[in-house]
Order: sequence, then C-alpha cells, then structure tokens
Amino acid sequence: MNRTTRRAGAGTATLALALALAACGQGDGAAPHSDGVAGKTIGLLLPEKTSSTRYEAFDKPLIEATVESLCTGCVVDYANADGDETVQKRQFDDLLAKGVKVVLLDPVNAKVTAPWVEAAAAKGVKVVAYDRLAEGKVAAYVSFDNQRTGEIQGQALLDALGPKAAAATVVMINGAESDPNAAMFKAGAHRSLDGRVKKIGYEQSGEWKPEVALAKTNEAIQALGKDGFQAVYAANDGMAASVIEALKAAGIKNVPVGGQDASIDAVRRVLTGEQSFTVYKPYKPEADAAGSIAVQLLKGMDINAAANAGVDSGGQRIPSLLLTPIVVTKAKVQATVVGGGLYKAADICTAPFADACAAAGVK
Repeated sequence: MNRTTRRAGAGTATLALALALAACGQGDGAAPHSDGVAGKTIGLLLPEKTSSTRYEAFDKPLIEATVESLCTGCVVDYANADGDETVQKRQFDDLLAKGVKVVLLDPVNAKVTAPWVEAAAAKGVKVVAYDRLAEGKVAAYVSFDNQRTGEIQGQALLDALGPKAAAATVVMINGAESDPNAAMFKAGAHRSLDGRVKKIGYEQSGEWKPEVALAKTNEAIQALGKDGFQAVYAANDGMAASVIEALKAAGIKNVPVGGQDASIDAVRRVLTGEQSFTVYKPYKPEADAAGSIAVQLLKGMDINAAANAGVDSGGQRIPSLLLTPIVVTKAKVQATVVGGGLYKAADICTAPFADACAAAGVK
C-alpha cells in the first residue's frame, strides 16, 4: 500500500520555477557519458492513445519543450504503448539497450514494473514515475494528488445532486485495477460520498476502456432499473462519454455524470449539460516538473529539494511532487480551462456549441 506524506512548501508556480532554475543552474550540458547521444537522451514512455487523448496532445509536447529549454542538445526518445503492457515492456527494454540514462515512465500496468526498475538500476538508469506510481525503487514520482482528485470528483457529484444527495443511489464506474491512481481516485470518491448518499448501488471497474464502461453501465441499468439510481461517478471522461451514451439509449434523463481529464469533448458536454463536471489537471505544471526533474537526474543533481511530498512504496520513500487538480463545471469553464490556457475559446466553441458557450460566458 502506498502512503503519502507532505511537507510544507511553495505553490505550484514557485515549485516549477525552482525546478527550472535548478535544472539550468549547472550549465546546459547533460552529464557526460561515453555514449554521447544516449547521454543526452531522456526516454519517455506514455501509456495510452485511444482511451485518453491527453498524452499525445499535451504531455508529450510539453515534456519535450521543457527538456529542450533546459538542456541544450538533449532530446526525448518517445514511445506510446496504447494500453499494451507487453508493448511497453519492449519499449522500456529498447531504451535500456540504447544506453538512455533517464526514463520517464507512465506505466500501463504499474504492478509489473518493479523488475523493469531493478533492471534499469543495474545499468545505472534512473526511472521517474510520471502520472502513475510505478512499482519499484523509482528515483522520483511526479503526479497529481490522486486521492484528492477522487475527493473532488465525489464532492462535485454531491454538488450536482444538491438536496437529493442524501436519498441518492450512485453508480460507480472506476478505473483499471492495474492502475494505482484508479485505487486512489476510488478511495477519494468514497471518502466524499460514503455516508452522504443513500448507497453505492453498483460499482465496477470500467478498465479505462469506453466500451467496458458502456457495458458496465448497461449492467447497472439492468440491475437497478431505469429509476434505480440518481447519479454516476465515472473515473475519467472517456468512460463518462460511454456512460452518457448508455443513459441516452435507455431514455434516462437528469442523472448527473462526472469524469476527469478535461478532454475537449467533455468540456463541450459540460457546457451543453450532458456531463455535470470534469476535473482539470493542469498538464503544463506536471509536464514541466517531470521534464525538469529528468534533466536534473541526467546532470547528476540531487532532486530531493524539488519534492513537496514523499510516497512510501515497497518500503522505500520516493521523493514526490504532487499537484492539486481543479473541478470544472459549466460556470467555471472560462476561468479554468480557457483562462488556464488549456484550450482557446474558439477551439471549444465550434458552431454546434456556440450558443452553449455564449450562455456560459466562454469567449
């Protein structure tokens, strides 16, 4: 079981600035290695393309830009496993074979990575767990406070239910059991919901797969009846879309559904009222921190000062930088995802959504 401890520290912006200054503080060049190119290469392995679009659209380009800005001549060797842990293992082994000295790893299945990390350590390779905590003695962990994310999701669902919450039966479609983040989202959501709704009437893993979430929602409808539940917790936006599809097909209306990731289609659903909320994780601070820590490790620097928390994993304390997510409702779209620079209003407010944007003050 992972345990997180926090220490007092600066806010997100200050931490990011400190990371950037530290990474730049010892010159632009990476630590010298006999293998030249590999010595200035940071591996980046991301887990998904299909079920979550954020990795290709945001994480990859942001991390690449951070590394490039902090380390002259450094490059990022990138691969995406698209949900296949066997593919990701091959990608990881390929990086080790190339002589890469630092790997940013967002694991498809965090439960299988301990031997990977051990094999990397034997070659002098530092592994940074990005977004999801990989098992094994990783050098650092950069993510959001995932239990807090679940708490925010649960509270947002309560807010959407309003005075009906105490009498409500809730359906929960959780993330993949292979993902430690999913367990923390689930625990946080239960912390908010338990004792404040009538009951959790149906709870299953949607495996981060929209098609599985669709099937599980249909199971819930069969088990509870069309009038047997009043809200649905979906752990991310991809699954929330399938939940909404299933509810529409069954003729079920006025059931709040929430997600997370602030995907553009989810933001549009929030504006039109189909989805009650999403959760925005400002990707840039997370990506900046990960890129900065990777560069520091490449230069042989101590990264402990950059951590604002420690996560105990496998009997080891992992220096960690944990950020705080933000709930996005219709009234907050302008102030959060537009004001924060995730999307331009013009990107969200295409012709089919122009009226919804205008009504919500998105411009």
